[in-house]
Amino acid sequence: MKSFRELEIYKESKQLAVEIHKMTMTLPKFELFEEGGQIRRSSKSVTSMIVEGYGRKRYKQDFIKYLVYAQSECDETIVHLEFLFATESMKGYSQYDDLHNRYESLSKRINKFIQWVEDNWNDFPNTESKDQ
Repeated sequence: MKSFRELEIYKESKQLAVEIHKMTMTLPKFELFEEGGQIRRSSKSVTSMIVEGYGRKRYKQDFIKYLVYAQSECDETIVHLEFLFATESMKGYSQYDDLHNRYESLSKRINKFIQWVEDNWNDFPNTESKDQ
């Protein structure tokens, strides 16, 4: 792995954050800056925490810490999505189930990746060739 861009959890979190951003632009005006702003920030933070953790991959515990933050932000995004649905603020938006299911799946995948890092990551994995 030479870049965070190769991580499936990065790719999926980024795609979902874009979809959440677009969805929030359809919310009623009173939700656009309150719950809409919260869900935009948490969804984008999932991706940001994955990237920041990968940048600290030299230190296994830092890598894990930021992946845990990413999973927490993912779960926070799910809660904001549930609030928007429960308050009927997403009336014109039909993809609640799809977004909810994909975030649930992403949370599980981040958790599995955390477990993999805990079990398999050395303090500094040889991710780059020595000639570079």
